[in-house]
Parts: sequence; C-alpha cells; structure tokens
Amino acid sequence: MIRILPQNLINQIAAGEVVERPASALKELIENAIDAESTQIDIKMSNGGKTYFSVTDNGKGMSREELSLCVERHATSKLPDEDLFNINFLGFRGEALPSIASVARVLITSRERAGDSAWALSIEGGHKDTPKPASHKIGTTVEVRDLFYATPARLKFLKSDQTEAMAIKDTVNRLAMAYPQISFSLSDERRLIFSYPATQNFIDRLNLIIGNSFSDNVIPVTATDEGISLTGYIGLPTYLRSTGADQYLFVNGRAIRDKLMTGVIRAAYQGLIGHDSFPVVTLFLRVPKDDVDVNVHPAKNEVRFKDLPRIKGIIIGAIRNTLAEHGNRTATTISLGAIHQAEKSVLPQRTPQFSSFPRGRISSYTPPKVSNPEPNLLRDSYSVRVEPTPAPQQPIDDFPPLGFAKAQLHKTYIVSQAADGIIITDQHAAHERLTYEKLISHQQSPEIQALLIPEIVTLTPDKVSLLTARAEELKSFGLTLDTFGEDCVAVREIPALLDKTDIKKLVEDLADTLKEYDDTVLLKDKIKDICARMACHGSVRAGRTLTIDEMNALLRQMEQCGTSGQCIHGRPTYIKLNLNDIEKLFGRKE
Repeated sequence: MIRILPQNLINQIAAGEVVERPASALKELIENAIDAESTQIDIKMSNGGKTYFSVTDNGKGMSREELSLCVERHATSKLPDEDLFNINFLGFRGEALPSIASVARVLITSRERAGDSAWALSIEGGHKDTPKPASHKIGTTVEVRDLFYATPARLKFLKSDQTEAMAIKDTVNRLAMAYPQISFSLSDERRLIFSYPATQNFIDRLNLIIGNSFSDNVIPVTATDEGISLTGYIGLPTYLRSTGADQYLFVNGRAIRDKLMTGVIRAAYQGLIGHDSFPVVTLFLRVPKDDVDVNVHPAKNEVRFKDLPRIKGIIIGAIRNTLAEHGNRTATTISLGAIHQAEKSVLPQRTPQFSSFPRGRISSYTPPKVSNPEPNLLRDSYSVRVEPTPAPQQPIDDFPPLGFAKAQLHKTYIVSQAADGIIITDQHAAHERLTYEKLISHQQSPEIQALLIPEIVTLTPDKVSLLTARAEELKSFGLTLDTFGEDCVAVREIPALLDKTDIKKLVEDLADTLKEYDDTVLLKDKIKDICARMACHGSVRAGRTLTIDEMNALLRQMEQCGTSGQCIHGRPTYIKLNLNDIEKLFGRKE
C-alpha cells in the first residue's frame, strides 16, 4: 500500500542527506550566520559536537514570526523569486534547520536589529514549541544538543570525539579562509581552540590557519576570462604535503571538496611533483551564478560548471604560468630543516685529548699524494655545454643566483658560494629537470640517435603489445621500436638526449607506465609522464665526478630554466643556507 510519509519522518530522511556528522550540521549553521551579514561568529562544542555545539553571530537576527517559520521545511529567505539558479547566498535559511531539529534538541534565540526584544524557540525531535521572550543581544544563537538522539542508529556511525572535533575544526577553518573580514572563534568545554580577528588581508588569515611558513612558500596567482576570475596562492613545488588536506578551493565564496578539481590541480603540477605528494593550494574562483549549479549535492560540497573545460583551462593555465615564472625557487622550510638538523648534530665541546708517543720518537704525518683527475666533461647530448668559468673576483652583487661552484661532495652534491650564503645542489635532480624540459621542448622535432645494433628487450607479451600499439606515438618522442618475436621488442632509435642511457630499463619503465593507462588514453595526454620517465634515465647520475667547469655550466643552465627548483619527482634540486643562519649556528650571531 502506498502512503504519504509523516512530515517528521520526511525531515529525518532529509537529515540523513544534509546532516552526516556534527561538522556538516555546524557548517549549515555557520553559512546561515554568514548570510545574515555577521561580522563575528563564535562556535562552541562538547565531545566533538556529539552532545553539544552552538553558533552565535551578530547578524541581522530574526523576528518572532521569522523564528517560527525558519524551522519549517523549504522555508527560506535566500531565494527572492522562483529561479532556483538565482542564488546569491551560501545556503537556504530554514532548509537545514528542520532537518537538524528533527534528529536533535535545538534551541534558537534571536533578536533582530530593529527589534527591542529577543525570542527563543525550542524544537525537540522535530516537535517545535511556541516562541517565548528571551534575553539576547542583536543576532542569533543556535544551540544543538544530543545530535541523532531521535535516530540512535546513526550514532554508531560517528567517529571518536577527537576525530569529530578535527572535522569541525577543518570546517570552520575553510569558512574562515573564505571570509577573512569576519572574526571567528572556536572553543570546546576545556579551552579556546583558536580565535581569528577580522582582517582585510587574505594572507594574514591564511597564515593563521595553515601556518607561518605559508606566506614564505606560496606565489600569488591571478587570472580573468570574460566574467570568470581566479585569485589565490599556490605553493612552490617543493612545499608539499603527504595528503591533500591543505588544498582549498572556493567557488563564489563556497568551500567545495571536488575530486575533479583535485585532479585539475594535480594536472597543473604534472612533471613538478611526485605522484604521492600534494601541493599546498588555496584558490578562490568567481563564476557568474548562471554558469554554476550549487545544488548538485545536498550538503553543497560539490558544484557543477556549465563549461567545465573552460574552467579547467583557466586554473591549469594560471598555475603553470605562475610556476614557470617562479619555478627556480625552493621552499624555505627545506633550508630551515637543514639548519635544524645541523643544530641537532653539533657536538658538545670537549677538552682536547692528546695521544702520547713513546719517548724519543717524533710522530710525522705525510699527506697522501693526490693525482689530478682527468677532466670528465659532460657531452653535448646531456644538454650541458661547458664554458670556462674564471674564479670570481667581482663584487658580491655580481654573484649569479646559484653562485659559483667550489667543490663536489660524495660525487653527488655541488657546493657553491652565493652572495648571501651557501648552496648545495643535487647534480642528478638538477640535470634530470633540465633533460625533462629539453625533451618537452623538442617533442615536435626530436633529435634522434640511431643504434648501430638494435637493442633487444625481453618483456611479457602483454607489455610488448602495449608498446607496439603505441609505436607511432613513441616515435614522435624519438623512440623507435618494433616487435621482435612474441616477448621482445627491438629498439632501433632513441632520443639523442638519452645517449648512453640504460635502454633496457627505460623500455621496461615505459611499458609499466603504459600499463597504468587504459586503451582510450592518448599518449599525448600523458606526455609529461613519459618524458619524466625518459629524463630520469638520461640524466647525470649521482656518483659521477664533475669538474668545476661542468658544475658551473650546470648551475648556469638551472638559472635559465623556469622550473629548476625541483626535480620531476617534486624533490628540491638545491638547498640554500643563508649566511645569517650559518653564523647563528656557529654562535657568531644571536
């Protein structure tokens, strides 16, 4: 038998969509406070919001009549007409309130700006009382107790108090980022967790939330295109996190969590970071309201764009162009980390201990003879052309950005002197970046090295099929191969940049890369991944001795490369130790 469900049960079903946990309910209440033109919002919670949370604002407030209407289903002050897309607010006042009130005990106290008294409304499990006079300043306080008490089966799906509290903190932080002109505070039953004063400067608010190192390691990004604007800050490719927790995207002031947008950000950083690393990004996108649908998700965590390719192009283009201008910078946290490690490694001073020698004998020390190593110049095929670099005698202002090479340590690290410190460069990581960029730039007309004797590489039959199916596309990179039996391929030409590389290992890695993609993915869409594989194999390895001229040539080429601050895996290519920090380390400065 078909029947109409009771209104209270309808609200409880709706609560299952909107109110997943205390943090999601709190988000709705904070968005209501923002829409009410508040300049101060204070949040309190107990037991991770399970037993209690409240939102107090100094917004417009509500009259007695509005207070009674706000908990009715589909009652709203946010939609001025019947156009569902004409939404200039974060949410619908009254849309979430009846859902929350149907599964909890709620008390709403409000006083409108023009009113001389406040009113309070109590709702318990969906049953509302009549508004009563109360004492309250201008604005509104919504108190929620015992969330899901009316639907106890939902309680078992909640996490620990600490986990739920962390979710609330993240929710408040995201909204506080989007609205720095509003002051926010969050406290629990024991303490004030944070308090953000109102500011007109985005970077001040972001520093408070993400950390003091944020402003030192991000680059402002801006872009506009016919009504669409993008602003924000993008982290240097070496300023990374192990998760995407510090990636924030806001669309028309609304914090969203969209896997598609996460993929767009990763595509913008492709070739600059490793697959298991995440850049720190805070982006604010403004789109005409007719070009975005904010109603595709009950909790409004996702949006749908009318012209998604255009949005993706704007974001990717803006990030890549900005990184190209600042790509030779590395994160300051890396240098500070190196100084911190050095401080921990400083040994305590000890009284010198002198060895005694038998009477009548004098100890003598003869330094070992060191033969001058033969020059081991990099070949032109490695893209580093050697030019003699005289010992610098010029003033300190004439030092190049990466300084002049002084030594090579452990056949891996180049030590150079800069105007204001010391720079340590990883020769393999640096040359890997240079090789990668040259492969990318020469893709259309690659320089090819023909092999006198084809290299036969044994693979599994499925990998042979993958490679031969993409043979024409691989040839556009300068890699020519064909089948040689069921389980082998014959490599006949390679890119000249990869001369002397381990061809067998290169082909095996390429086969593994292709296996990650399905057959519908064009190789040109994964060009950066393919070039990254090739660049890693064609770069100067750690353990190779370089001359001073070769080291300086490498440093000069890095300075000309817009993305030389990190290798293709996202690791830094160099670390700079500022002279001030070094002097503090040795006690020369306080």
